[in-house]
Amino acid sequence: MNTLASRPARSVALLVIVALVASCGLPRVGPNKREIFAGSVQREGDAFVVSVNDRVTRATSVVPALGFSEEFKRAGQLGSDTIRPGDILGLTIWENVDDGLLSGDTANFTALEQVQVDGAGFIFVPYAGRIRAAGNSPEALRRIITEKLGAQTPDPQVEVRRLAGDGATVSLVGAIGGQGVYPIERPTRTLAAMLAKAGGVTIKPEIAQVTVIRGDKRGKVWFEDLYDHPEFDIALRPGDRILVEGDKRSFTALGATGAQARVPFESQTLSGVEAIAQVGGLMANAADPTGVFIMRNEPAEIANQVLGRNDLEGAQRLIYVLDLTKPNGMFQARDFAVRDGDTLYVTEAPFTQWNKAISALTGSLGAVNTLSNATDN
Repeated sequence: MNTLASRPARSVALLVIVALVASCGLPRVGPNKREIFAGSVQREGDAFVVSVNDRVTRATSVVPALGFSEEFKRAGQLGSDTIRPGDILGLTIWENVDDGLLSGDTANFTALEQVQVDGAGFIFVPYAGRIRAAGNSPEALRRIITEKLGAQTPDPQVEVRRLAGDGATVSLVGAIGGQGVYPIERPTRTLAAMLAKAGGVTIKPEIAQVTVIRGDKRGKVWFEDLYDHPEFDIALRPGDRILVEGDKRSFTALGATGAQARVPFESQTLSGVEAIAQVGGLMANAADPTGVFIMRNEPAEIANQVLGRNDLEGAQRLIYVLDLTKPNGMFQARDFAVRDGDTLYVTEAPFTQWNKAISALTGSLGAVNTLSNATDN
């Protein structure tokens, strides 16, 4: 009697489970291909869905251009021998007499070390007075001091040495081996040489960016371009501020990929294939290789070119479709450029949802059978 009564109960339970599975949404990583295409402008949505081909790849291959303006590049190298306010000088004066103006009884020379040029550009030399040093080379200043002392001591010999001081310095901060203030000297008059003097960059060279701030102007270059493009190795100027930092661009990966995360760029340029590789590739048991989407807000000029139009204004939502199963699909993904702020989304394969439905159904039936058997017992 109980067995006969349990059969209708099982049938009812089966029907309830089938209804629940059919009516309730199964867990998934996001929209499927059909739903994404349904949101296209072509179907009264608000995004343009575009299949990637060679023409689209060329139109969207925009790489951020970094470089210095002509004003930065035209600046000539700073003369390392030019004395400036704040510089520190070393003076040595020889006198051709036993008891000279400056030298004592036991020596015929006097060393004046750490003579700093004041803010107005002057130094003080005993018996020569206040002398303008700024704007002169060490050789010119030597002649001036010799002339002034020559009137008081016979045939003086003067040596002037320009030490580092703080008259012509730059500051370096960020991802650099030794942050600090460095003098512009003969070996360090250009940007690359100064970076080397400070210990080089401490991050991957591929993502290192160097910003030079000069007054109210600034310029930025890739660290590697300093060596690939000699014109970017600009001459430095006193007061320059140099900042070294990593590339801040990133993209977001979602869906059936090895990782769902905000992913930083690892090189100056990043292709679709490289972006997929950075997140661990496609999930072999879930991803649909025909449904790889890259979503972005595209400037109007690029959107018009991609869509073959000229009437669009303002940023447009574009969804680029990569089909890795096509004969040249991998090449197109390799050539398509990913940009800052892009969203990489990979849909699940259709059989994935089927497997989930079967699993949910068989799992639920198993639970009902267990409950039914327990009731019979």
